[in-house]
Amino acid sequence: MTLGFVIGACALLGLAVGSFLNVVIYRVPRRESIVAPGSACPDCGTPISSRDNIPIVSWLLLKGRCRSCGLRISPRYPLVEATTAALFVGVAIRFGAHAALPAYLVMVAGLFALACIDVETRLLPRRTVYVVFGLVVALLVVATVATGHWRSLVLAASFSAAWFVLFYAVNRLDQRLLGFGDVRLALVLGFGLGWLGVPAVLIGFFGANLVGAAFGLGLLVARRADRTTPLPYGAFLAIGAVVAIFVGPSLHLHLRSL
Repeated sequence: MTLGFVIGACALLGLAVGSFLNVVIYRVPRRESIVAPGSACPDCGTPISSRDNIPIVSWLLLKGRCRSCGLRISPRYPLVEATTAALFVGVAIRFGAHAALPAYLVMVAGLFALACIDVETRLLPRRTVYVVFGLVVALLVVATVATGHWRSLVLAASFSAAWFVLFYAVNRLDQRLLGFGDVRLALVLGFGLGWLGVPAVLIGFFGANLVGAAFGLGLLVARRADRTTPLPYGAFLAIGAVVAIFVGPSLHLHLRSL
C-alpha cells in the first residue's frame, strides 16, 4: 500500500468523519441522539437529502443556504469537515500504513470534536471522552499485538494513570484550576501520547500549557478577559496533543537512534 493511497484514503475518510463530527459537536452538548433523527433544517424542518449532505461540496453549491427555505448555513460546517480532512492527512503522512494509524485517526478526530465543544460550552462531555478513550485503547492494543511493541503499551498505560492522578489531585485542590472533564481527558492523552514515547508526552503537556498561557495572556492584553475568566483548557490540551502526535514520533525515533 503506497503512502499516496493512504493519504488519499485518509483525506476522503476525514471529510466523511468531519461531517459526522458536526453532528457530535452540535447534538452531544444538548444531550440529543447522534443517530436519530436525521439531519434537517432547524428553521423549516426539511430533512437534508443525500445530495445536500456531501462534505464541503454541498455547502458550496448551495451557497451556504438551505435549499428549501434559504436559511443561512454556518460556514462552521465545511470548516470542521476541511479541518478534519487536513488532520487525517497529517496523521497519514506521519504514520503511513502503520498499524497504529487507526488509533491516531480516532484520537485526533475525538480531540478535535471535544475541543470545539469545550470552546463553545466549556464542557467535555463524559460519554464522548470515554468513547474516544475506549476506542484509542482498543486500537492501540491491536497495534501492539501487530507490531510487538509491548513496551509502548506499558508506557501508555503508565502515563494514562499518571496523568489521571496528577489532574485529579489538581482538581481536588481547586476545581477552578481544573475541571473534572479535563481529568477524564487526561486518560486519553496519557495513553495516546504514552504509546509514542516520553518525548511525545512532554511535548503534549508543555505544549498545551504554553498555548493556554499565550491565549490567556492575549485575552488579558486585549481586555477581553480577567484572571477569573474560565478558559477552555480541554481545547489547549487537544492542541498540545495533536502537535505531539505530529512531532513526537519523529523525535522519539531520532532519540532512539542516538
